[in-house]
Amino acid sequence: MKNQLAELIGKISSGCMSEQDIQRIAEEAAQAYADPEGFLAANPDINYDDTFPIPLGEWVVVGSLPDTVLFQADTYEDLFAAIVASFDKSVPFNFKPRQLAKVEALTALNRIQVQMGSMNKEAGGYVLVNFSQLLDDELQMVLVCGDDLARVLELCAELNIAAAPALEALRVAVHI
Repeated sequence: MKNQLAELIGKISSGCMSEQDIQRIAEEAAQAYADPEGFLAANPDINYDDTFPIPLGEWVVVGSLPDTVLFQADTYEDLFAAIVASFDKSVPFNFKPRQLAKVEALTALNRIQVQMGSMNKEAGGYVLVNFSQLLDDELQMVLVCGDDLARVLELCAELNIAAAPALEALRVAVHI
């Protein structure tokens, strides 16, 4: 399990995390999956109980990802602002987060996905992926290189972590 977690974290971090941090999070999450009670006893400062909608191991992964990897927001404007902030200032974006303030969710997400898909072409662009169960925010996503998308979704399925390309999921939800 630790190897699957490390591979997943490595792919969703897109170079934003050191290998040491990836391995540490994978190790902690694997311990939390294997022995939740023991992990909580050894880490009494962790604020987790059985009312959370996800297993402790998944909670460790979600809670350990920096805000340059896991984007959480209540609006698409705020989500895009967090994504823009995670990139170097020299990276050009075609529009500003505030331009999403008055558009419908599907339009906003489509604009963000088109922008992100046009970046990092050598790795297939970026795909916004809904990641895990929502905890405190309306939106919770990671950026995945297009070339890694199938493997990320496969790893998430193996680890029982909810994941889906965000634009496709919203299109399905809007048309139900």
